[in-house]
Amino acid sequence: MSTPIQRQSGFTLIELMIAVAILAIVMGIAIPSYNQWVIESGRADGKAQLFQVAQQLERCFTRYSSYDDAACGIQDGASVASDKGKYIVAVDTTATTFTLTAAPQGGQANDDECQSLTLTHTGQRGLDGGATGTIDDCW
Repeated sequence: MSTPIQRQSGFTLIELMIAVAILAIVMGIAIPSYNQWVIESGRADGKAQLFQVAQQLERCFTRYSSYDDAACGIQDGASVASDKGKYIVAVDTTATTFTLTAAPQGGQANDDECQSLTLTHTGQRGLDGGATGTIDDCW
């Protein structure tokens, strides 16, 4: 009486190599897309801080008729960190004007498309620091 041949179960080396190759392709697409999404969503932190500082300066102007009054909570040359720490907002004021610049910090500094975001007393939004994107893309 002959014994039946037992078949080995498992994956062959070729099957494993194909699975790893497919995984590498998917990760090669997914990781850069995810990183770009994180950077783009981080811009909201900078914009929110710009608007918050601008509102404080507008309240100061309403109360003291000057953006740089000594009684204002924010003075010329001040730096204010955003809530999530992704941006530092630099304040540049005169009696009748202000310009705010949000500079990216940490991982957000990899945002080559937008770099620093700016906001003026007239509400004009802009980019600074060698940004490669457009205002519409960044704001």
